[in-house]
Amino acid sequence: MITKILLAYDGSEPASHAYRFALDLAKTHRAELLVLAVARLPEFAEDVETEAVIENSQKHYEKLLVPLGEEAASKGLTARLEVAVGHPAEQIIYHAERNGVDLIVLGHRGKTRFQRLLVGSVTKQVMHYAECPVLVVR
Repeated sequence: MITKILLAYDGSEPASHAYRFALDLAKTHRAELLVLAVARLPEFAEDVETEAVIENSQKHYEKLLVPLGEEAASKGLTARLEVAVGHPAEQIIYHAERNGVDLIVLGHRGKTRFQRLLVGSVTKQVMHYAECPVLVVR
């Protein structure tokens, strides 16, 4: 039985599609929906720059999440909206475990095979390490 769903959201079109899918799942199963956006840490920067980048990223994602909460409310659902800081796959898995999530929903980015080999895939990492089922929405 699905009682808690975590949706990873980055503002992309695939993530928006996954959000709508997760909303329908939450409504069908009367499940709690947690929407998580993750602000990545910059790879190389001075301390002052890092703080500014993190603060700007957090504000950016907070603004992106507002319409999602409104859309959920219009469908009679309450979505808990959170912004975390760190590596996306690590934060998604951490929040899923911390919140006792039954299902993680992710959008498929559609990167080419070569891009996935070079950069790595957050979805692939979440699927490999998550302790609960992961649903990838295409």
